[in-house]
Amino acid sequence: MIYLIMGVSGSGKTTIGKALSQKLGCTFYDADDFHPPENITKMSKGIPLNDSDRLPWLKAIKLVINQHQKQNKNSVITCSALKQYYRDLLQENTTDIIFIYLQGSYETILKRLQNRSEHFMKENMLLSQFKTLEEPENAVIIDINLSVEKIVQEIIAQTYAKIEINNNF
Repeated sequence: MIYLIMGVSGSGKTTIGKALSQKLGCTFYDADDFHPPENITKMSKGIPLNDSDRLPWLKAIKLVINQHQKQNKNSVITCSALKQYYRDLLQENTTDIIFIYLQGSYETILKRLQNRSEHFMKENMLLSQFKTLEEPENAVIIDINLSVEKIVQEIIAQTYAKIEINNNF
């Protein structure tokens, strides 16, 4: 199973992804590590990425998803996956992927970004992410205001329920 944790920058993808992978005993991948240097430079200058900037990044993440599916390995991957098109690309020809959307308000996430200093994503770009975001319809939706432990528990409970429902059809 591939657990893909999505949401805007500052929603807690890395924190939750690491905690979930540790709880499940599987590999963790942070999508930020797959950005080409040009993307990081662009974002560091406060310039939002466009679809052509994101395509090589998404393809690199898709490659990891495909490798893990072929090897029948569970993994947790973080990726903003803001548009449905991106999610479609990531799950193309993939059967065992569950999207987990970390949902929070602009105000809550802005406060988080203001307290974060060691990241290339700057707070002035948050609005562009919210404008780009197409909230998923077929995802596990998690409120980011819960504690990390509660979020992980909720993800596990909801994903197992979702897997059970899908296996009954």
